[in-house]
Amino acid sequence: MADDSSKTSKVLVVEDDQTLSGVLKYNLSKEGYVVVSAFDGAQALDVARSEKPDIILLDLMLPKLDGLEVCRILRNESSVPILMLTAKNDEIDRVVGLELGADDYIAKPFSVRELMARVHAMLRRRQIINESLFFGIGPIIKTKSITMDETRRTVLLKGEPVNLTHKEFDLLVFLVKNAGQVFKREQLLDKVWGFDFAGDTRTVDVHISWLRQKIEDDPKHPRRLVTLRGVGYKFEE
Repeated sequence: MADDSSKTSKVLVVEDDQTLSGVLKYNLSKEGYVVVSAFDGAQALDVARSEKPDIILLDLMLPKLDGLEVCRILRNESSVPILMLTAKNDEIDRVVGLELGADDYIAKPFSVRELMARVHAMLRRRQIINESLFFGIGPIIKTKSITMDETRRTVLLKGEPVNLTHKEFDLLVFLVKNAGQVFKREQLLDKVWGFDFAGDTRTVDVHISWLRQKIEDDPKHPRRLVTLRGVGYKFEE
């Protein structure tokens, strides 16, 4: 993907604080993005459906429909990348948002520079995935019990389909392709999320937890997604 690809990318900013919304719109526009805005949950759904943005910055605390409900509805309709914006200290909301299909979150207050890096990385990764689908690059990946089709982004566990979110799929593919190799959380953020994450690594732990619920025979005693305490995670079978 070319470095100036952001100039053709559309960002939907969903934020009820109009001052912050204006700041985000100004900085995104300055970087060459086309920016559209929504100020409540119901409007966010309308704008997302009509404008078809390439990425959505979604605040959790919204009037009419909260960000979690907006995320749930959007994920049932689209695979558009969603970056949640949250000022909440409660980890549960972040975990639920990720489970509902958000790709990541960034906690307020955040630096504009960090936000831009996240947006650029998410769009870059999305375009790489789209190009792979267009050219039919994705191979079939098989383990003893798991079969993954990178082109169709499907997973079979012992012949039965498993419903993974986009980020869960990306994480599992990466770990399976590098089976037996241990990765630190920071490495997984860099390789799977596509950016150097300087803050909380809880994002990785949450996705590993949800993957275990879906692919382990006993999630409390995982045998595929293994933790090396104090080091990181690896896939083995």
